[in-house]
Amino acid sequence: MRPIQMVDTKTQYHKIKAEVDKAVLDVLESTAFINGKPVHEFASALSAYLGIKHTIPCANGTDALQIALMAIGCEPGDEVITPSFTYIATTEVIALLRLKPVFVEVDPQTFCMDPVSLEKAITPKTKAIVPVHLYGQSAPMEAIMAIANNHNIYVIEDNAQAIGSEYTFSNGTVQKTGTIGHIGATSFYPSKNLGAFGDGGAIFTNDDDLAARMKMIANHGQSRQYYHDVVGCNSRLDTVQAAILNIKLKHLDEYAAARRAAADYYDKAFAGEQKITTPFRASYSKHVFHQYTILLEGVDREGLKKSLAEQGIPAMIYYPVPGHRQKMFSHTGEAFPDMPVTDWLTERVISLPVHTELDEEQLAFITGKIKAFIHS
Repeated sequence: MRPIQMVDTKTQYHKIKAEVDKAVLDVLESTAFINGKPVHEFASALSAYLGIKHTIPCANGTDALQIALMAIGCEPGDEVITPSFTYIATTEVIALLRLKPVFVEVDPQTFCMDPVSLEKAITPKTKAIVPVHLYGQSAPMEAIMAIANNHNIYVIEDNAQAIGSEYTFSNGTVQKTGTIGHIGATSFYPSKNLGAFGDGGAIFTNDDDLAARMKMIANHGQSRQYYHDVVGCNSRLDTVQAAILNIKLKHLDEYAAARRAAADYYDKAFAGEQKITTPFRASYSKHVFHQYTILLEGVDREGLKKSLAEQGIPAMIYYPVPGHRQKMFSHTGEAFPDMPVTDWLTERVISLPVHTELDEEQLAFITGKIKAFIHS
């Protein structure tokens, strides 16, 4: 049996090695390392895949969120609503821009933003809502957009974990996640479903004015060379990464199907296990399983994680400390509301290996060891 990885980027690379190597060598031969032709080709191809008008590549997913918030004209003190149960980057950029993060609860089944909690959190200072499509499943965007439109608030989708996922509206129409709000943002970190061989990110929008502003912000605020209309930053997707992503984008749906197949195996293996709750699949969301995250009840989570590690099985806890309990906010004196659902989840979640290269032998080994620990 091959060694089990949390994400097996090496085996994935070897399957497309000839294409990737040629694309990288072509960039080296061209010497167009910044803003080369593959960057524009990738932006165009990703726009076509997502069904969105504008794709602005940038340096990483964190920059994508920051640029989006800068583009909508946030001022210090404005409030931005986001879930506490997510990776810190979502909240970090809010604080970096001297905005006020307003944390809301998530649904205990989907782990995504709870619309009821969202509605209660809106104030006259609310500038934006940042729902997170966590672990590869879409947030309830129809309800979120209805609330946002009713209050005239921007929605910026954090799509770093769910690129390729689809949302089905109540009228039957389907849209890719990241294209439903005013702006979508994603990451191409190597472990993502569409991962580069380094850092990378992108921003999406159908709004021409927002697109123009985000392009300027990502390029030192320039409308044309040496003419800086707004305060910006330096955030670029380099040509080598764009060339690699161009190839991997063609395989994205195939990668998602492989992840779903692994998730299906886990679901069947854990069916009937009273102490394990497998990932909920919302009827409106086409889950792409960036993570396969189970809930444990009455199980020593740390003991399980240690036992699995000893047997060569990696497992991760995403996320043990939610945003509203992070030390980075302790100096502000901010009194965040109680979040019993979020706290409950942080004590019970554990993510198992799920990626494009898992085979049945590995899956059988993983599930067998988990069940043996639970029943010991």
